[in-house]
Amino acid sequence: MSIQKGQLLEVDISDVAYGGKGVVHIEGFAVFVDQAVPGDRVRIAITRKKKNYAEARVVSLLQPSTDRVSAPCPHSGVCGGCKWQFLDYDRQLAYKRQHVAESLAHIGLIKEATVHPTLPSELCFGYRNKVEFTCSDSRWRLPEEMENHDVSSCFALGFHVPGVFHKVLDIASCLLQPDMGNRILGDVRRYIQSSELPMYCPRTHKGFWRFVMLRHSVAHDHWMVNIITAAENRRAVQPLADLLNNNYPQIISVVNNITAKKAAISAGESEIQLFGSAHLTDRICGFEFDISANSFFQTNSRGAETLYRTVMAYAGLTGNETVFDLYCGTGTIAICLSKAARRVIGFEIVDAAVSNAEKNCLKNGISNCAFYRGDIKDRLSEALHKPDVMIIDPPRDGMHKSVVQQVLNMLPERIVYVSCNPATLARDLGLMKDAYQVIEVQPVDMFPHTFHIESVARLQKR
Repeated sequence: MSIQKGQLLEVDISDVAYGGKGVVHIEGFAVFVDQAVPGDRVRIAITRKKKNYAEARVVSLLQPSTDRVSAPCPHSGVCGGCKWQFLDYDRQLAYKRQHVAESLAHIGLIKEATVHPTLPSELCFGYRNKVEFTCSDSRWRLPEEMENHDVSSCFALGFHVPGVFHKVLDIASCLLQPDMGNRILGDVRRYIQSSELPMYCPRTHKGFWRFVMLRHSVAHDHWMVNIITAAENRRAVQPLADLLNNNYPQIISVVNNITAKKAAISAGESEIQLFGSAHLTDRICGFEFDISANSFFQTNSRGAETLYRTVMAYAGLTGNETVFDLYCGTGTIAICLSKAARRVIGFEIVDAAVSNAEKNCLKNGISNCAFYRGDIKDRLSEALHKPDVMIIDPPRDGMHKSVVQQVLNMLPERIVYVSCNPATLARDLGLMKDAYQVIEVQPVDMFPHTFHIESVARLQKR
């Protein structure tokens, strides 16, 4: 069969690929189907044809898989935030483990490692401690809104529709954040709508209101509201801060980040404190961490505790070890390991993250952590100590090849590799497999209803 773009086919979905799409093989040709899962019988339309594969969308669901459930969010299937709401959570966990195991076997050629069942998130909804909403003067209209003239096409506060950079799906509530966040969002929306200042246009780069970021401290049930605007205008934003202060005692911080940059990034070039504190404080593994408007912090606080306790267990510390923490960020893992190690030395390229790490050490009375600023491939060779244990928690792209080589030159007894990308996890472990045996891998679900999965791998020097 010659598959062509626009072709309609009736197929049975047999598998799921990393990225969350269903898979069907037609005469040996792989077709990836968005919003489909194994067990579905669907009518599909081919949307893209490549040399070795094709992509398709579901035109109609003819026979649903027994793994399907009713998605509670009305935007499921349109919003790109959590595409797996229609999939039973236990099956989500199983597929995430499958993705990790298959990546290790096919990319890293590592088949002997034990890949444990995925550790679930404590909460399936309301688990995010940070959600960012985009302001836009171009609304993505749902089919039921097309004939409703009361719905303005010039106002949206919500999420980008996948593949469309300038249109935003207006979101009244997001089930991934605690319910109070949705009430706060409602008040912010009404205030912005009633203001005389325009929403931002990503095409012309004109407009005032750009983003609304909500942060939540799970440990203390406190909130931060960050209003991101294209210009400074305190007269416009201060009444909003006063409104939120009056309505919500749980809000302890309202800030205004200001950026005129064209890039769709919420971090401001400057920041004005409109009300309260400059930061929230959250707790992981008994340690307190300050979180400013633009600082990095794991978006699932409860899941982060599960992840870090797995790292601590795999590190196997006795109190005598020197630990290197590569890509240490704001020092969360380093601090969590500090009481069980002789010393922990972190390496991080982002200067502001290192400053936050040092402040977090002071806040928690930690004196045996030190940090190297700069690119790891340049700074690792300058370390004055040899590591007994190495923690590696790289970005999605994984380790630079020169860093892999330096790790192999140092040959610590144990390595704990933390990954948010099964493909680069498998690639990097494959590069080290002659020197290290991958004993076990523990997937940890930090992002229910998405295909994303964190993994912790325990490596022992051969």
